[in-house]
Amino acid sequence: MNTDPPKEEVQDRAIVKLAAHLPDLIVYGDFSPGRPSVDHFDGVLMFVDISGFTAMTEKFSTAMYMDRGAEQLVEILNYYISAIVEKVLLFGGDILKFAGDALLALWKVERRQLKNFITVVIKCSLEIHGLFKSQESEEGLDIRVKIGLAAGHITMLVFGDETRSFFLVIGQAVEDVRLAQNMAQMDDVILSPNCWQLCDRSMVEIERIPDQRAVKVNFLKPPPTFNFDEFFTKCMTFMGYYPSGDHKNLLRLACVLEPNPEMELSLQKYVMESILKQIDDRQLRGYLSELRPVTIVFVNLMFKGQEKAEAIGVAVQDACVYISSVLRVFRGQINKVFMFDKGCSFLCVFGFPGEKAPDEVTHALESAVGIFDFCSQVHKIHTVSIGVASGIVFCGIVGHSVRHEYTVIGQKVNIAARMMMYYPGMVTCDSVTYNSSNLPTYFFKELPKKAMKGVADSGPVYQCLGLNEKVMFGMSHITCNRNDDYPLLGRDKEIRYFMYAMKEFLMCNSSRVLMYEGLSGYGKSQMLREIERLAQSKNHKTVAIALTKISIYKNFYTIQILMANVLGLDTCKHYKERQTNLQSKVKTLLEEKFYCLLNDIFHVQFPISREVFTMNTLRRQKQLEALFMKILKQTGKEERIIFIIDEGQFVDTASWAFLEELIQAVPIFIIMSLSPFLGMPCAAASAIMKSRNTTYVTLGAVQPEDIRDKACLDLSVRGIPKELDLYLVEGSCGIPFYCEELLKNLDHHRVLLFQPMESEEKTNVTWNNLFRNFAKLAEGLKTIPFGGGEESKEVCNLTDDVRLKNLSPPASLKEISLVQLDSMSLSHQMLVRCAAIIGLTFTADLLFEILPCWDLKVMLKALATLVKSNVFDCFRDGKELRMALKQNAASFEVNYRSLSLKPTGGIAHGQQEELRELESEVIECHIFRFCRPIMQKTAYELWLKDQKEDMHLKCACLLEENAHKCNRCRSGDFIPYHHFTVDIRLNNLDLDTIKEMVKSQGFKGAGVRVEWDLGWLLGLFLQWSLSNGPSEAWVPADTLFNALQAYVYLNEGGRLLKILRKEKSWNHTFESATFYSLKGQVYFNMGQMLLAKKMLRKALKLLNHVFPCNFVSLFLQTHIEKNRLSSYMDQWAQASSPPGKKRLAQLYQQNTCFSLLWKIYTLIDFFHHKHYTHLAAMMQVNTALETQDNFQIIKAYLDYSVYHQLAGYQGTWFKYEVMVIEQIINLPLRGEGIEIVTHVADTLGYIKLMMGYLDLAIDLGSRAQNMWRLLQNPNKQCRVLCWYSKSLFLKNRHKKLIQTLGWLWDLSIAEEHIFSKAYFYLDCLDIMLYSGFVYRTFEECLEFILQNEDNRILKFQNGILLGFYSCIAIWYARLQEWDRFEVFSNKAKNLVPRRMPTMLYFQGMCRYLEGQVLYLQKQIEEQSKWAQDAGIKLLKTLETLVAQSATGTVFHPRLYHLMAYICILMGDGQNCDLFLDTALQLSETQGNMLEKCWLNMNKEWWYSSSELTKDWRQTVLKLPSWEQVVSRRVNLQDIQMNKFLMRVNILDNPF
Repeated sequence: MNTDPPKEEVQDRAIVKLAAHLPDLIVYGDFSPGRPSVDHFDGVLMFVDISGFTAMTEKFSTAMYMDRGAEQLVEILNYYISAIVEKVLLFGGDILKFAGDALLALWKVERRQLKNFITVVIKCSLEIHGLFKSQESEEGLDIRVKIGLAAGHITMLVFGDETRSFFLVIGQAVEDVRLAQNMAQMDDVILSPNCWQLCDRSMVEIERIPDQRAVKVNFLKPPPTFNFDEFFTKCMTFMGYYPSGDHKNLLRLACVLEPNPEMELSLQKYVMESILKQIDDRQLRGYLSELRPVTIVFVNLMFKGQEKAEAIGVAVQDACVYISSVLRVFRGQINKVFMFDKGCSFLCVFGFPGEKAPDEVTHALESAVGIFDFCSQVHKIHTVSIGVASGIVFCGIVGHSVRHEYTVIGQKVNIAARMMMYYPGMVTCDSVTYNSSNLPTYFFKELPKKAMKGVADSGPVYQCLGLNEKVMFGMSHITCNRNDDYPLLGRDKEIRYFMYAMKEFLMCNSSRVLMYEGLSGYGKSQMLREIERLAQSKNHKTVAIALTKISIYKNFYTIQILMANVLGLDTCKHYKERQTNLQSKVKTLLEEKFYCLLNDIFHVQFPISREVFTMNTLRRQKQLEALFMKILKQTGKEERIIFIIDEGQFVDTASWAFLEELIQAVPIFIIMSLSPFLGMPCAAASAIMKSRNTTYVTLGAVQPEDIRDKACLDLSVRGIPKELDLYLVEGSCGIPFYCEELLKNLDHHRVLLFQPMESEEKTNVTWNNLFRNFAKLAEGLKTIPFGGGEESKEVCNLTDDVRLKNLSPPASLKEISLVQLDSMSLSHQMLVRCAAIIGLTFTADLLFEILPCWDLKVMLKALATLVKSNVFDCFRDGKELRMALKQNAASFEVNYRSLSLKPTGGIAHGQQEELRELESEVIECHIFRFCRPIMQKTAYELWLKDQKEDMHLKCACLLEENAHKCNRCRSGDFIPYHHFTVDIRLNNLDLDTIKEMVKSQGFKGAGVRVEWDLGWLLGLFLQWSLSNGPSEAWVPADTLFNALQAYVYLNEGGRLLKILRKEKSWNHTFESATFYSLKGQVYFNMGQMLLAKKMLRKALKLLNHVFPCNFVSLFLQTHIEKNRLSSYMDQWAQASSPPGKKRLAQLYQQNTCFSLLWKIYTLIDFFHHKHYTHLAAMMQVNTALETQDNFQIIKAYLDYSVYHQLAGYQGTWFKYEVMVIEQIINLPLRGEGIEIVTHVADTLGYIKLMMGYLDLAIDLGSRAQNMWRLLQNPNKQCRVLCWYSKSLFLKNRHKKLIQTLGWLWDLSIAEEHIFSKAYFYLDCLDIMLYSGFVYRTFEECLEFILQNEDNRILKFQNGILLGFYSCIAIWYARLQEWDRFEVFSNKAKNLVPRRMPTMLYFQGMCRYLEGQVLYLQKQIEEQSKWAQDAGIKLLKTLETLVAQSATGTVFHPRLYHLMAYICILMGDGQNCDLFLDTALQLSETQGNMLEKCWLNMNKEWWYSSSELTKDWRQTVLKLPSWEQVVSRRVNLQDIQMNKFLMRVNILDNPF
């Protein structure tokens, strides 16, 4: 009976997992507890170096998208390395160490066995080469190995402290194997001289290496009778821990270690703490694998002469203990220790997962300098060399499942190692470390460049001279990377704080302190630079300095620098010049014998007096402070003193104390910027901050428009794409530094294109550039090209293939997020990472579903803590979220106290109380959002691929189950009946089945990962679930209200369609048809009718319902459809079986396409197109009847009725309206039935308005808006109010109109409905232009449109922009301000070609043409030679518009009115009378009182002999407000007299 524990249980043992990280040499070793300890033995060493991994790591680390992560890299690395490890273990070897992309293996044997074992190792080496011959990785990188072998005497050294242990193998054999590997070329096996001497030469065919004793192995040449298997088996009997017997199938005996607490405790010391946590938490091996920004510190110790191992051991032990203690302070770790070029090298890393700390680079340099200074003093150490490099490297577990190690691989590791070796005896760093340290330049010295092996271009190399701050005259000024011509953006409020404080300081005789607190990257230095410029004056002594991280450690340093500037020493080039200046400044304030007090502080050489020599340090300090105070008092009497201090958090304690006294003794103005203190500030700093004379300002982010302007200025362009604008605004969170880094990242990946700016009307419209409009630089700002010269006229664009939202974050920003993430508890980290899977915005419900085994209460408490820590923001609803996203938090004054200054007593209790209140708020909140998108992207990248897929699918299941439109949008699917095309619903499957389904769908391809695509789908559903309003995130198929959002989704959908399925199937065909149908709808709503027609035809073809394209097929299809209609009418009277679900889905899409097609054909002027219009309208009815769906049939009947009305078939349209009424009579008046009835009233009312039946339109509109209000559908209610208000406006029902506009305004505010607000202001303009009173002022209307003309929803509804621009143009034309008229008239002209069959478009056209008629009148007055041609062309345009069937009859009176005016201007009185009479007759028939009144007034004026007594400029000044009308101070009849009278100067033909 087998009593062995299951294999899974054995593998899960902690001791087995520990042993996998260590060689058998350690696992089965027996070492004394003393450190260092030494052991000697013989053996064969193999050094395997693998080429290609560093380049591959670099490729992944600089990849553009988040789907090129560490996990794919570790899969490739381990695929190859594990093959080598497995081969070594099979041949009895022991993997001693992994050193990045190399490994060292040992065969520990008795000396007499070396000969045979060298043969075994050569055989192993040749087989390793065989693994990689003619093999190329999936990333296209050629992986090759080179191997060096050595044999002989080996020494092992074990050293460390009480927490960590390390081991080294040293000796001649170790040096030999390194040299042998260095001689090897790719695919070579090189034997060291000693190895060649010891091996069985008869078995090896070699090739001599010129001038070397080492040899190259060609192949083994065993004798014919030699049996390698028997030979190998015999050899392995001498290996103590080679698996045999029951364990012969194991690769390694350590895989079945029994639990042993003592042994486990001993082994733990050899493993890093993060690995121990991973083992304790039973996390997957890949959990800690990341492409991560770190700082590498490579330390090399060279020893004096040929020292024995014992002597070296003591030196290494002392160095190791010190290095460990220094690193531990700053959360750095020793990753590896190994012999390297006759020296001992320590690979130290700052920023491992979970260990990221602020100021990492500075701490690394500080540690490096400390290690250098200490180790240089250690006995037996001859030379210390240290290389420091920063950047993204691969950190992860590399190797085989039974033997692996945590290591780092990357170009930055190589650079640090090479700098260490090529620049001996110093601390060196790369340019990234130099720039990231933010230390003064005088801490470094640039070194001559050297060609370093394996490093193509390391960039500049710097020597770190030490981190002891010195007074460096002339080098402490505020610096920032801003051109003097570059304006300070978004800090007007902060500058106002300065101007106010400055004014107070100059007016009174007391000190003022202004402090700006803000995180790094908020632009504090640039702001102080601007303040320094503003503070300059003849009567001011302005001193500006910038401190560094090291300044705080030098006593009195800040005051030293300030006084050096006050005394004018900062410009002196020699100490004698400084002495002369000092003597002249202090001769009246200080006895000569005390001058030597200034020697150390100002680097001068006054003779040292006996009095000063006998002073103690404290007394000297007091004397200096007294002297400085006298100097400043004297200076203050002569001129005002202003101190500007950047990075004020680095002011030392003694300087704070002096400043506190100074503020009280001398009138002085101190402006200071500082980052939040990490701990409590000193007493003096606290006192200054709490002073009543201190203004303490917490800096907020800059606003979105300032980020846009910054991007334009940084790129030196006039505009950037909207997509880029949104990306920068969202990604930067209003932090200037973030914006800069995002732009650098885009430039690095070469996705920015620079091209000359061209007008929108010249651009050919395609799907790719449909929304490629530009966010432009603010008026008044100028772009200065990088090389100087004239202002730039270029715009920035994006490459077509770039997907901004999937871009991996820049390393600098990722590092900031990792610091914050690593500072959290493990549970909070897990919550943040789970939230990142959902997306930037998420709900508490969805988060709870995917959190593993969390309690709801615990989750809410954790969320509250993270909200308090500014990781998340929380919102009660979508409206609150959208309001927050519009504006960034502004700067604010904090009542003269720093946020860090809270009373020490009861802090804990106060924080707990605050947290409890926050928990209550979090419980009420439904929506959460990452404060910074970079954190979400960074946390997302930390997941393993399988984990991502599992969690995405959990989310997809939950969302799919609950995915539907809200009740206000008639519920149902997003794309109606779309789910009928899906064979199996996700919520009916378990995750395993779903995974299989995902795999079967072909989720693979270049650069595309399934997890991110699922994440996008999740985002789509989530945006829907969060949107309470009808506009910003509303993209149902039947309306596509937000075309830009639909455009983005359709681009993603098109990409998914290409990935999901290559073969043709019903589902795939239907998805493609839906895709084209939706694209057609976007084109239709954007006014691109030809492109819309093309897309809809493609969709119909895929839906097996081809629309005719020639006359023959047109008439044949018409005949067929007439028969179908007749047949369906007969079937409708009888009961028939409904269509299947898939057929229903097809019919719905066909119906949508036909509905749009016939409307498109109504806009085309060619005669034969009326037949296509009729056919499309009839086909819509037929498909609707086939669905047997009441709502579809009613909509089709209504459309068919409209078609016949527009075509002039009076009898037919009424027939179909009656059929609609018959349909709704039979509906149950509950649920959907009520909605259908309301929809009919709404649609019929709109139709009646378009056709000029104003009374009926008003009646239906009143009922429809009231019903939508009762049904709680504000979106539909807004839509009704828009056209309903137009009916009231034309009927001159002013009171009811104003009441309706009030409802529209309230709804637009409550629902954040930009379209309704725009319609409100358009109506207000109409009221001023035509009704004779003011509801909202012209200035308010103009401000609205100027602020919102780039709004993506208004740009989509081009009809409303056409109306706005035209109304404003009319206003300026009436005022005869023709320059302004031209600006808005041209904007309207650009929108005219985008024709749409909507009331808004035709209303806008009427207004546009009215403006053109007024401009014609100006041309005639000026006797322009082009006037006659312009008049004739304009008259033809009006006639065409009247004749066009799509133009609603309601617009005809205005069009005839304008035609009459043109005729009278051109002297054609006869046609003028005809058009006037027609317009009056139509106005009378329709009940259009507005037009009728205006027509009568114009007619009377045109044919009267009296002169115009007032013009529009006078009328505008007297226009009454609605309040005056309501209060009866103005008579309703009198306001009719405020109408604009079209001027006529001549009745005879002027031409």
